Amino acid sequence: MASPDQGTDCTQIKKQSPNAVSGVYAIQPAGIKKPLKVYCEMLRDGGWTVFQRRTGPKVTFKRNWAEYKRGFGSLQKDHWLGLAKVWALTRGKERKSTLRIDLWDFEGGSVFAEYSNFKIGNEKTAYKLSVGAYTGTAGDAIRGAYRGIDQNGFGFSTFDRDNDGCSPCIFGDIGVSSCSQEQGGGWWFSRCGSANLHGDWHPANDNRGWMSGLHWLTWRAPEPYSARATRMMIKSVG
Repeated sequence: MASPDQGTDCTQIKKQSPNAVSGVYAIQPAGIKKPLKVYCEMLRDGGWTVFQRRTGPKVTFKRNWAEYKRGFGSLQKDHWLGLAKVWALTRGKERKSTLRIDLWDFEGGSVFAEYSNFKIGNEKTAYKLSVGAYTGTAGDAIRGAYRGIDQNGFGFSTFDRDNDGCSPCIFGDIGVSSCSQEQGGGWWFSRCGSANLHGDWHPANDNRGWMSGLHWLTWRAPEPYSARATRMMIKSVG
């Protein structure tokens, strides 16, 4: 059940109720007619609105455009909140948000990446990704492990709606025309890029070297390493 506490996002709820605990809450971002339910991660540095969580293979992220727009999964478990809802949470010239990405490995470690000024465009822009300065311990995989594969500024792609920068991309002797079909899941691909947390989930001892996976290639390089768990969330600033 959602808490009766309500705000424009989890950050506001935490400010209004400093003792609020993590869980499902009802929020109503500006411009949204009806409240929507989200999972709030209530941390010492504020309330974070979770929009992605992966911990295992039960929820597949091989989904079409309509499903990524709408969202899928269970808020308290593995889920994707939905592009339309993330856009609603970040829309507006005056609104500023921080994106945080948490990654857990199979060896007991964890890293994070934070980006200032995170937002996505509306559907007409294919929910184009925009991020500012990076800080963290995971490396800046969105801008890429090497030049020419920056995902910042690209629209979202799924297997049925291709907005990546490949026509095709050449990797060795392999030509890739659709990053989503090659790597699995929907993401803000470029050529195809160093980040994709929506590929196939791979178990321990079988999570290295896959083209698909929960990849953040500035972490655990050079061999592709598929993470044990991931979380993406946003916090409003100011």
